[in-house]
Amino acid sequence: MHLDLCVSAIHLAVMSLADPTSDTTPFFSDDSEAEGSEEPGAGPSQHREVEEPASGVSSMRSVFTVIVLCFINLLNYMDRFTVAGVLPDIEQYFGINDGKSGLLQTVFICSYMVLAPVFGYLGDRYNRKVIMSVGIGFWSVVTLASSYMPREYFWLLLLTRGLVGVGEASYSTIAPTIIADLYIKERRTQMLSVFYFAIPVGSGLGYIVGSKVDDMAGDWHWALRVTPALGLVAVVLLLFVVKEPKRGAIEARPEHTLQRTSWLGDMKALCRNPSFVLSTFGFTAVAFVTGSLALWAPAFLFRAAVFTGERPPCIKGPCDTSDSLYFGIITVVSGILGVASGAEVSRRLRLRTPKADPLVCALGLLLSAPFLYLAIVFAQASPTATYVFIFLGETFLSMNWAIVADILLYVVVPTRRATAEAFQIVLSHLLGDAGSPYLIGLVSDSLKQTDSYLWQFRSLQLSLLTCTFVAVGGGAFFLATALFIEKDRQRAANYTPSDDEPIVVPKSGRSTRVPVSSVLI
Repeated sequence: MHLDLCVSAIHLAVMSLADPTSDTTPFFSDDSEAEGSEEPGAGPSQHREVEEPASGVSSMRSVFTVIVLCFINLLNYMDRFTVAGVLPDIEQYFGINDGKSGLLQTVFICSYMVLAPVFGYLGDRYNRKVIMSVGIGFWSVVTLASSYMPREYFWLLLLTRGLVGVGEASYSTIAPTIIADLYIKERRTQMLSVFYFAIPVGSGLGYIVGSKVDDMAGDWHWALRVTPALGLVAVVLLLFVVKEPKRGAIEARPEHTLQRTSWLGDMKALCRNPSFVLSTFGFTAVAFVTGSLALWAPAFLFRAAVFTGERPPCIKGPCDTSDSLYFGIITVVSGILGVASGAEVSRRLRLRTPKADPLVCALGLLLSAPFLYLAIVFAQASPTATYVFIFLGETFLSMNWAIVADILLYVVVPTRRATAEAFQIVLSHLLGDAGSPYLIGLVSDSLKQTDSYLWQFRSLQLSLLTCTFVAVGGGAFFLATALFIEKDRQRAANYTPSDDEPIVVPKSGRSTRVPVSSVLI
């Protein structure tokens, strides 16, 4: 009998080492909160009654978690596009040209892009809630500081806008992975749709709040002081409402375990994943187009109105920001409609083909291109037609936001998702909206033959036409993704670490990489 007890104890110890849901984060982790503690003497039936969900987070708290993450995502995009909402005032205040104006967005995206892999690495290994809280607190302080830049120090405004990317990188790479650890399948798609509603809504609110606060205060600086206060509220909500779920536990399969591999091993696996790579290039086209339109569309509409004589030129601030207000409203409505329709069309099409997600993304981009082209061409002829075409183009462009995120989550194994999010952010921003605002402004400056109101409008018009061709290229990448999506999804669902694949074993508060054979009993 004593021998049987010893064997049982050894068996339990071995099983605990191989527990796929155990979090091996050496510090920063509160995953122990999610571990169910069984009282001594509790019987099997009693244990089943108090058994927690696989994620370690109750269904009600999971919903509140998504709400908080959605609120923070909304704040991120609201702050990002507040600058675009008051861009004519900023240009007039600092006396800068189109090229330097484009740098405001480019500097922010570059820092965001460079730091995303760092936070992706940390997010796969340490407590995600703490990382996001620190990042958002830093983002709030720096955003507030950017509103106090004097007229002679435009470079300081660029520096603070670049530092804002630190906070956003800490959040954007990690938040979708938390949702992925709370929900699966259709429920996950629905929650991701709610999460990505915040992108168009937050972007639109950035234009609206920026323009209205500028009008009421008579000073564009106050437009940048709205989101920092809300950011501190977000930190409090993160610390007291959000609970860290167990990584991959909700998807755990009894026949094998999920182990962390090295960062280099993660990157090699991601580069060998055609669906992930091709969908990332497709999303890069989305980032290029949205980044260009986000910064330049209100200024372009304002210049069109000045050229046609509908509005006076901005010689001394505050400038007329009504175009930012209208564009913001269009962005909110078209974004909500686009994200909702994209998710619904994808859900219905999945009943007919497993390639539904990339096909819907391709359809959205290919349909947005002609409407964006018409919006740019009709700007001086009919403002009403221009706004209608912008609405249709942005609606189709927004169809892929939640779907692209869902593609990443089901073609990548749970222990690599934050790294995959970071890699996608880096590539899509590096080739997309990191350079597109500056590139559009640079091309506009080079095409400008004189400094007349005609050429201020015409040069920017010709430069923005680039976006329509990039959208078509993005649609082609998503069509190519459809060729591989079934195989890559099955590979991720049935993923089993190979016998010689290195895993990460925590030792004395640090992560040590060793081969599997050295820990097998």
